[in-house]
Amino acid sequence: MAIQVEQFMCLSDNFGVLLRDPATGDVALVDAPEEAPILAAVKRTGWTPKLILTTHHHVDHVEANLALKQRFGLRIVGPEAEKDKIPGIDETVGQGSTVPFGSETVEVISTPGHTAGHVSYHFPGSKVVFTADTLFALGCGRLFEAPPEVMYDSLKKLAALPADTTVYCGHEYTLSNARFALTIDPDNAALQARARKIEALRADDKPTLPTTIGEELATNPFLRWADPAIRRNLGMENATDAEVFAEIRKRKDNF
Repeated sequence: MAIQVEQFMCLSDNFGVLLRDPATGDVALVDAPEEAPILAAVKRTGWTPKLILTTHHHVDHVEANLALKQRFGLRIVGPEAEKDKIPGIDETVGQGSTVPFGSETVEVISTPGHTAGHVSYHFPGSKVVFTADTLFALGCGRLFEAPPEVMYDSLKKLAALPADTTVYCGHEYTLSNARFALTIDPDNAALQARARKIEALRADDKPTLPTTIGEELATNPFLRWADPAIRRNLGMENATDAEVFAEIRKRKDNF
């Protein structure tokens, strides 16, 4: 039985995520952006969390850690490389680590780039991955603490997951990402169709997530560094994949 996922908004554009393993009833959070919406989700679902899977140290992902720990006595897991910056952390993880959750074994994927120690959490049994601020729908995170080639390597790891893997991200940035993607890959029919769908969803104030690895491979320019059309549009037919990625990220920064 796949994990159940309750997704909701926190702060201005963060996604909060409650997870429940239906086989055992175990409940976890992925990050803790804001206490009040999380408590509302707990009340709405009846799911009481005993674990926070922290992806990285930015305050909009850990703001509610201590308040929730005090309220629920939960355990906080997070990246070893950022342990000194994560409030209330109990256990550290890195590439290749596993975290037991209910009937599943969660695989930790090291995905630095946005921050130097960012991790993603993969639930292979449920075919779900939580990528926070590394991979977004039609985008990727800004490079605050690492050079482009580091993020490129992280995205390669995520792109290698099965195409039917469901992806939950940290922010509702998809509309802006879609508009940028069309400047890089304007003739991509799948991207055009997806952009229209995203415009409609946001006009109705509906979330654009989750997505899938397969959908991102077909439409997200940050995973399409090898695509001949994108390379032609950038004038980078002979560049390395990492160089193409770096140019796309630079253009997005200035978009």
